[in-house]
Amino acid sequence: MEQVRVLQVVTYMGRGGLESMLMNYYRHIDREEVQFDFLVHRQERAAFDDEIESLGGRIYRLPRLVPWSKNYLAALNRFFDEHSEYKIVHVHQDCLSLVILKVAAQHNVPVRVAHSHSANQDKNLKYPIKLWYKRGIPKYATNLFACGKGAGDWMFGGASYQIINNAIDVVASAYNPTKRQEMRRQLGLENEFTIGHVGRFNQPKNHPFLLDIFAALLRREPNAVLLLVGGGEDMTKIQAKAQILGIAEHVRLLGVRSDVADLMQTMDVFVFPSLYEGLPVTMVEAQAAGLPCLISDKVPPECIITEGLVDILPLSAGAEAWAEKILSKRAIPRTDRRAEIAAHGFDITTEAVKLQEFYLKAYEQNC
Repeated sequence: MEQVRVLQVVTYMGRGGLESMLMNYYRHIDREEVQFDFLVHRQERAAFDDEIESLGGRIYRLPRLVPWSKNYLAALNRFFDEHSEYKIVHVHQDCLSLVILKVAAQHNVPVRVAHSHSANQDKNLKYPIKLWYKRGIPKYATNLFACGKGAGDWMFGGASYQIINNAIDVVASAYNPTKRQEMRRQLGLENEFTIGHVGRFNQPKNHPFLLDIFAALLRREPNAVLLLVGGGEDMTKIQAKAQILGIAEHVRLLGVRSDVADLMQTMDVFVFPSLYEGLPVTMVEAQAAGLPCLISDKVPPECIITEGLVDILPLSAGAEAWAEKILSKRAIPRTDRRAEIAAHGFDITTEAVKLQEFYLKAYEQNC
């Protein structure tokens, strides 16, 4: 059979959770059989663009996705008019996936996949609009995917869906004591109690509460450091709050990084107080690194795929209780957790084969 080219539709290919998940699959599929191309909604280049092109992928650019914009819809229709070669479209635009799915259906694209990566959306002015759009997704999608049960139940309103695990390279992420010592030396963390978080600086990740937790922790453990990995629109607000709390010299904002697995080796406890999540790939990576984790009651418990590493606290427990719990987890020994990760279906070497088989079967049956 000829090579199948799958069109992945995203906002842009920066170093976010869904983008990292997509790249994990892209690196491990047999690209002689299945190739990914990307339809993005930003004109500027993003972190993964060079790698995508080096792997043989094409990147097409549209204006920002504004569903009622005549200019956007004209550009989207023009794209499908000019690219009838795509028989499989895999859309990662959450509620607004409907817009792409509907136009793809009108252009007779036979396989149209909607993929949910979140169990909620920000409660801003766009929220009612997004709720209206998400209702139509099952009508125009031929297949529904979700990163976890919460994400699928929320997005698809009772329609049947398939879970695609946010799988990782377990070998690259596994606990490595030599790498831990090397990275801690590079960062000047030989003796510090190091709290870590990886995530975009936006409302769902709940960074303001994380700073409150860390301020409470510092009162008990003055030799502590908070590593914040990621970028985003709220970074300056978090920097300002750290200054107000008087903890800025203990907080290190490392920005967007390509070495997240190495940075996780340096951490002693991973803290994740999110307001909502789908199934965060960072939690899978943290557990693969043997890292003790503390998560909020808003993070899906199905992300717990190891024994004894992860505890849950409600956000309502408050910063002092979170700080106390973090300190209690510092004595948990770091060990190799690769077997547990693989047993729960999060090893990319096996999961990529499953996704590849889906694409090939769908193409054979419909094209």
